[in-house]
This record gives sequence, structure tokens and C-alpha cells, in this order.
Amino acid sequence: MPRTQRRSARLLAFVHQLGKFGAVGLVGFVVDFTVFNLLRTTVFDPAVVESGPIYAKVVSTTLAIIVNWIGNRFWTFGANRQSRTLREAAEFFAVSLVGMAIGLACLWVSRYGLGYTSLLADNISSNVIGLGLGSAFRFVLYRHWVFSPRRAGTADSERALAA
Repeated sequence: MPRTQRRSARLLAFVHQLGKFGAVGLVGFVVDFTVFNLLRTTVFDPAVVESGPIYAKVVSTTLAIIVNWIGNRFWTFGANRQSRTLREAAEFFAVSLVGMAIGLACLWVSRYGLGYTSLLADNISSNVIGLGLGSAFRFVLYRHWVFSPRRAGTADSERALAA
């Protein structure tokens, strides 16, 4: 296959995978956004619980991580998932927790550093800026570490060796 066709095929595969990641992320975003706003305006209302928005974000993002784990493991990166599920899950959740920390840092800076305390400001800082930065971080590490096709022990490479 000529070099330009290989590049085009790799680019197309990358764009396809990025689209799947985005679709899974959109479902996770809906979970995160809905749960965050529900908790932020009820159980963790900042008028009642001073750090309520932070707690609401931790809960909502944790639920979104679980949803994203399922979608990314079985669909986005399904061909590259490892046979050692527990190790893969630990790596996925480690990367996801750092991604969550990025979003929480954006929320914290906006709310406590800059003094923007409205519901809109909390959503922009955590669900736009924080989510965007965290998603870019997660995609790179999921693709090149957690679900890397180059890692020994992926389910497909082990099946190919067994055949």
C-alpha cells in the first residue's frame, strides 16, 4: 500500500476512534451534567453545604466515569482491550481520576479563587472548561496507555497468538 494511502487509512481510523470517544463522552456528559445540576440545586446546594458544588461534581463525575468505562472498553477501544480486565480498569480509573481532578481544579479556581459562584459559572468552569481539558488528557492516555494496541496482553493479540 502506498505511503499516502497508509496515512489516509491511519487518519481515518483515528477520526473514527475520536468520533466514538466523543459519542461515549457525550453520554457521560449527559450523566455528569444532569447529576451535577440536580445535586448542586438540591442536596449539595451551596447555601446549605458550603463546598456543595465540589461534592456534587465528585459524585456526578464518578457516575460518568463508570458509564464511560463501559462505552470506551467495549466500543471505542474494544479491539484493543486487555485480557487483564482488573489491571485495565485500574489504569482507566487512575486516568479518569486525574481527568476529574482537572475539572475539579477548574471549578475550585472559578468558585473560590475568582469568586464566580453562580450556577452558570459552576457549569462553565466544570462542564465546559474542565471537561474539555480533562477529556483531551483522558483521550491521549486511554489511546496510548490504557488501550494501546502496542501493549502486550491485549485480548486480540493473545487470541492471535493462540491461533
